[in-house]
Amino acid sequence: MSPDRRLSVAPMMDWTDRHCRFFHRLLSPHAFLYTEMIHTNAIVRGDTHHHLYFRPEERAVALQLGGIEPKALAEAAKRGEEYGYAEINLNCGCPSDRVQAGEFGACLMETPERVAEAVAAMKTAVKIPVTVKTRLGIDDKEDYQFLHDFVSTVHEQGGCDVFILHARKAWLKGLSPKENRSIPPLDWSRPHRIKTDFPKLEIITNGGFETVSDIAAQFGPVDGVMIGRKAYHEPYFLTELETALFKNGQTPSRQSVVEKMIAYIDEERERCTEAKRITKHLFGLFHGQKNSKAWKHALMESAKSNTTKALFDFAKE
Repeated sequence: MSPDRRLSVAPMMDWTDRHCRFFHRLLSPHAFLYTEMIHTNAIVRGDTHHHLYFRPEERAVALQLGGIEPKALAEAAKRGEEYGYAEINLNCGCPSDRVQAGEFGACLMETPERVAEAVAAMKTAVKIPVTVKTRLGIDDKEDYQFLHDFVSTVHEQGGCDVFILHARKAWLKGLSPKENRSIPPLDWSRPHRIKTDFPKLEIITNGGFETVSDIAAQFGPVDGVMIGRKAYHEPYFLTELETALFKNGQTPSRQSVVEKMIAYIDEERERCTEAKRITKHLFGLFHGQKNSKAWKHALMESAKSNTTKALFDFAKE
């Protein structure tokens, strides 16, 4: 069964780890969540359990892989399926120097046949969906035909039926990954046009969404929306989307989320997880609220002491 991708939270390096996903799941029962990008070598040759373990409460979760070697991708995908992931996603959009040195990420847009081969290998290895996340183009290859040909090749030769399109191109040289998230201009019309040209494909658009109305306007032109930094820095925004998109009237209060996260941190500390690995994801919970400063102070104290006492004291006030 294909997961519900109407709303998803983007894979973000150093951000969307399992602790972040547990937190986001409290705010949105329906959002489809993604891991950080994990290279196939880390899974196939490294500590598989460390990289793939997640708690059942996080479901549904997609595993995003980095790499290009079909055999390794197929093996990593198979292990992901065994751990209970609902989708395997291939990263064809990251522009970092390290990723480029490994010849994967955004530079794969130049070789759609290789991407198709990798997707086909993963689809043979698993029964869950295999999807691709990519950009609109790279460097000077930014015309619509370049994107059209990439999607067409990966779909027809690789069998990929779901594409997540970050609505910006990537500059492989001259811009940092951070700059690549904001300097190349947004163009939401390109994913819309891809959906028109490939109506049977599931097209998800990503990039720059700030309001519920921005996101609601995407439905019809495309099949779903993926949000990234907005969900991380202002996580309570997920409750607004939950209400608007899924008609879920049971919005959790910030206070109830704090109480559940205190219990979660205490449980994880028993597993030898440091509190700071979890509290770092929670700073935006009270964004725009009067007690935001007090919340951030409590988080810093909790991280410093490796206890939940400061958070418990905050929750009592």
